[in-house]
Amino acid sequence: MSPAPVRFRDPRSTTYDFIGSVLVRCPRCERPAHVRRAAHEEPDQAIRSAPFAPRRLVCGACGLSRSWSGRSARSVMFSAGTAAPAGDPYFRIPVWLRTETRHGWLWAYNLEHLACIRRFVAASLRERAPWYDTGQRMTLVARLPVWIKSAKNRDEVLRAIGRMQATLGPGRPPDGR
Repeated sequence: MSPAPVRFRDPRSTTYDFIGSVLVRCPRCERPAHVRRAAHEEPDQAIRSAPFAPRRLVCGACGLSRSWSGRSARSVMFSAGTAAPAGDPYFRIPVWLRTETRHGWLWAYNLEHLACIRRFVAASLRERAPWYDTGQRMTLVARLPVWIKSAKNRDEVLRAIGRMQATLGPGRPPDGR
């Protein structure tokens, strides 16, 4: 009897669901740093809950700290495609979780994003969200490049994901402390 297939059901996540905390390469010391929502004094909930909320870059290793005001939607730039390494949408600093494969760059904003990609790639049975069930058609999984979705590249992509996780080191928190 063959083992039951591993099932992945599209959680309908988008890129916006994973930008709450982004692991980046510190521009000063080249160690992992975080880009997170900044604690803001203004009680403007519309700005604080939006993807355009003020952000803060903090490196636990060298103490680097930078702020992004969050007032201009035009200054947010999401990475498109896998032809080049990705950067975070606010400071445009390279993301920490990235690796190059023979097909292109594989990257993730944080460990939760990477886990979602891993679950999708590892699954032998992949279920999409029905188009009629939600107004949102292009989920994160739907936007993945074809080479990541291809079953023939499954082992290569899973090895690449393992390499990205290994960059954080065993037992070491992702903030580099």
